[in-house]
Amino acid sequence: MAGFAISSSGCTGVQSLTIPTKRFIHRNNNPSNTLLFRSKDPVFQSRNTNLDGFSKWAVKVSAPLRIHEQDLERERISSLDDEEIVAEEEEFDAGAPPPFKLADIRAAIPKHCWVKDSWRSMSYVVRDVVIVLGLAAGAAYLNNWLLWPLYWAAQGTMFWALFVLGHDCGHGSFSNNPKLNSVVGHLLHSSILVPYHGWRISHRTHHQNHGHVEKDESWHPLTEKTFKSLDWMTRTLRFTLPFPMLAYPFYLWNRSPGKSGSHFDPSSDLFVPVEKKDVITSTICWTAMFGLLFGLNFVVGPVQMLKLYGIPYLINVMWLDFVTYLHHHGHEDKLPWFRGKEWSYLRGGLTTIDRDYGWINNIHHDIGTHVIHHLFPQIPHYHLIEATEAAKPVLGKYYREPKKSTPLPFHLLGELIRSLKKDHYVSDTGDILYYQTDPKLSSSRKN
Repeated sequence: MAGFAISSSGCTGVQSLTIPTKRFIHRNNNPSNTLLFRSKDPVFQSRNTNLDGFSKWAVKVSAPLRIHEQDLERERISSLDDEEIVAEEEEFDAGAPPPFKLADIRAAIPKHCWVKDSWRSMSYVVRDVVIVLGLAAGAAYLNNWLLWPLYWAAQGTMFWALFVLGHDCGHGSFSNNPKLNSVVGHLLHSSILVPYHGWRISHRTHHQNHGHVEKDESWHPLTEKTFKSLDWMTRTLRFTLPFPMLAYPFYLWNRSPGKSGSHFDPSSDLFVPVEKKDVITSTICWTAMFGLLFGLNFVVGPVQMLKLYGIPYLINVMWLDFVTYLHHHGHEDKLPWFRGKEWSYLRGGLTTIDRDYGWINNIHHDIGTHVIHHLFPQIPHYHLIEATEAAKPVLGKYYREPKKSTPLPFHLLGELIRSLKKDHYVSDTGDILYYQTDPKLSSSRKN
């Protein structure tokens, strides 16, 4: 039977595709979670959903799994003994190409998960802004040193929530109206000293090259050569808490080690000439906000400004670095990074990690459901959980269930500390790479 190419415009005939037959078992040995990626007859569905440029990422598609075949495979697994299950588990290689295509994942996600609701998105903005203003007014009125630490933690977290909504504007998942996305994105990001377009463009680069050693933009690995070229102080600060969690403002100005450019400079290598006007606009907005904050120092006093805005801003920065780092590092299983012909958009995205933040999940708009967000950034945040659940049967063991969090995600601090101790650099050669540890750095931190 002829195969097909699926795009946002429909299906066209191409040569038949070979459907992989490799099987995967989940770690919990639960037959209900077992997957078989094979199909005798391709099943095709044409979707009219607006995928915002998805077609350039995936063309040739293997058929989705038939439900009755999935049931048969579950019966097969139930007859396996523990040794057979363990043997099949040990065959799994996270660095191997997956036996499914990006379009298979897309086909599993319900149509309504792709729908953007501008009013719903704006309701989250109103909610967060009201909370931010209420916290600031309450803290200024009470002005109690016993309450200030609680205010800093709460307000810093809300600043981070504002960042996530602006982040959605940058992806276009906030609404289908580019002007609305730009206006809201500028207001939200400028309020927390982020240049909206400058960051939006570099973050787009991050998504388009996720998991690529050289081309990724956010918390990508250092190559061994770059790592060893750093002076001792830079090397130590990068991997010693709390300094990595305060890196974001420096990244905006200077990017990461081994890369040059600034998010404020329209002539930076980060941008192409057609984007210069956008970068200038965002830099002007950032400058205006900085000027407003500077002026408020003379109105309410620098100490009060530090308490009301300065410390919450730093908490926001720590949230941003904490979350973005742990979505690409720190899993108990070693996850690969790629370069050259081994890299693909799908393989890079599958190394992303979901995290559970307990009570914070709703506050920061479910950004912890990061795998599906990375593969399909056009999905609104309020559909990410449902989309993830729908995609799990296709992803199989390429999806790693996050550890369940207590109300506050203190367990992730251990993940962060462990990763910073051992995830230092990757090899200068090879196309499938794993983090290596510098024994000198590890020993110096123990002493």
